[in-house]
Amino acid sequence: MPAVPAPSPLTAFTLDDLRTRHSVKWREFPEDVLPMHIAEMDTPLAPPIADALTRAIAQGDTGYATTGRLPEAFAAFAARRFGWRPDPAAMRLVPDVMAGILEVLGVVTEPGDRVLFNTPGYPPYFSCLPGMGREIVTNPLVRDDTGYRLDLDRLERDLASGVRAYLLCNPHNPTGAVFPEEDLKAVADLAARYGVQVLSDEIHAPLVHPGSVHVPFPSLDAPAAASSVAFHSASKAWNLAGLKASLVVPGPDARAVGAAIREEIEESAGLLGVLAAEAAFAHGEPWLDELVTALAGNHRHLAALLDEHLPAVRHHRPQAGYLAWLDLRALDLGTDPARHFLDHARIGLSSGPRFAPEGDPDQVGRGFARLNFATRPDLLTGAVQRMSATL
Repeated sequence: MPAVPAPSPLTAFTLDDLRTRHSVKWREFPEDVLPMHIAEMDTPLAPPIADALTRAIAQGDTGYATTGRLPEAFAAFAARRFGWRPDPAAMRLVPDVMAGILEVLGVVTEPGDRVLFNTPGYPPYFSCLPGMGREIVTNPLVRDDTGYRLDLDRLERDLASGVRAYLLCNPHNPTGAVFPEEDLKAVADLAARYGVQVLSDEIHAPLVHPGSVHVPFPSLDAPAAASSVAFHSASKAWNLAGLKASLVVPGPDARAVGAAIREEIEESAGLLGVLAAEAAFAHGEPWLDELVTALAGNHRHLAALLDEHLPAVRHHRPQAGYLAWLDLRALDLGTDPARHFLDHARIGLSSGPRFAPEGDPDQVGRGFARLNFATRPDLLTGAVQRMSATL
């Protein structure tokens, strides 16, 4: 008798169920808007996580956080998933990846230093840096027939301009690109040549789709990789953004960077977040595998919908995650097409221009929007049909 397929985590809740949620995704817009913007998933908790949280609440175990066994759980997960065994003793607990990045930037750079990141890029990167007194240097990704990749020639020119730190996002948000090992080795060579500290945001790493491979930057056999710092969390892959616990993972030659993280930053993590993340990394892989399969199916569904209803929209299959970076410039909807679809289709997308700093000379993100497809397939169908009807 053939095995019965596991139910998709993406179809567990109805639209009415989802509208009872209290998170940003479901409360930011009025009820007539279908939200597909912020990176939250419309899934239930993985059972091991729900069990861990239920036990903690039943025991009143809601005090101040300790690191617990989270570093060991992540190290074992990384060994299984990526063939990488980072040292648990070197890891530091922080509330979220962005807090960890800002803290480490404060350790490895000084006011006035130049910090580079790729565009389009995660908006908090460049919204926070000016307040720290750091100068932003942008390095656009390039697009070919297969998707987005690093422009290594321009990257060398930019790193040679006096950049102190390179904030790499791999897997990349918003494009979903997973950078190949040979490109990461080239980055490590350039970083060593020009004395650049690499910080690697790898929050989307557990969500790599079939056919792609995530290579943790500190795992590379290169001096700049050994001195790099990676940032990991269960929050994106298991939908735990509201439970604050992430890890700073220094390379073997960057332990002093981790040790310099202020105690009060560690103490701002949440105990329920630690327990949830530990359960995710230790016991959540079967659920994660079901999710990744469902996400890949959802993107195929989205691609078919766009080809049928919005054929002028250019898009590439993301290699990781659940975010689609849509090139809407052929629709002539101006620099921010997300505004058009919010006003006329009542669909909430992430605004493309927000993925580059204001005044970006390369004008990255203009005419683009980001769509979160980690939802019910029928909601994707309705969203694309509503978008098409406005044109």
